[in-house]
Amino acid sequence: MRTPHTGEETRTLARITGETGGDLVLRRVGAHYEIYSNGVFLMDTRDGTSERALVRAGLAALPRGRSRARVLIGGLGVGFSAREALDHPRVARVDVVELEPAVIAWHDGELGEAAGYVHRDPRCRVVGADLVAWVERAAAEPEPVRYDLLCLDTDNGPDWTVVENNARLYDAAGLDRLAVLLAPGGLLSFWSANAVPSFEAALRERFASVEAIEVPVARGVPDMVYLAGRPRQDRGQAWESDM
Repeated sequence: MRTPHTGEETRTLARITGETGGDLVLRRVGAHYEIYSNGVFLMDTRDGTSERALVRAGLAALPRGRSRARVLIGGLGVGFSAREALDHPRVARVDVVELEPAVIAWHDGELGEAAGYVHRDPRCRVVGADLVAWVERAAAEPEPVRYDLLCLDTDNGPDWTVVENNARLYDAAGLDRLAVLLAPGGLLSFWSANAVPSFEAALRERFASVEAIEVPVARGVPDMVYLAGRPRQDRGQAWESDM
């Protein structure tokens, strides 16, 4: 879990009932911002190393010569993942799916400064929707939208979801639906606050290429980025063999 900083002046800027019915809080601690859900610390604006690594690792692993890449990011958060994608020369479009309207609105205020108001970039489209439902609808389309990179940072990890329903993103059916949205040679990238061997095993059952990347943190166990590509079974798409 990304550990919240303490010992600085703390101000609660907003406290609302979120879309899931729980408490959603935006706090300012010193010069930085923190987001909590039901008392659980989700993220802050102090570093962003692992959020950026989630995107950077995936873009670096795309097939050589791939340009004008389309990136889907699950969860706007403090905007670091979207900013990393928008700043990359291989990226032409970034779609962000964010459940909480308040989080999107906070980016119009002080929170937006942290990542340079990503939602105002003409290449970035922020969709207010539940990611689970959005993926299910998108994968069921006769001609699904395809992405070169799908980055999921909606939870503290596959075994520590913010809401119970998000577990459907990481189970067998969820992984299959995400694979449908991959362009040929595309990749899935998942953020986790800790290693989840069972999830890594599930990825290896469905994808020919899986990498578990440790991202060191100041305290505690490393964050993890799981990178997966080349589905083992044909899901109605001509998959390229290179990654």
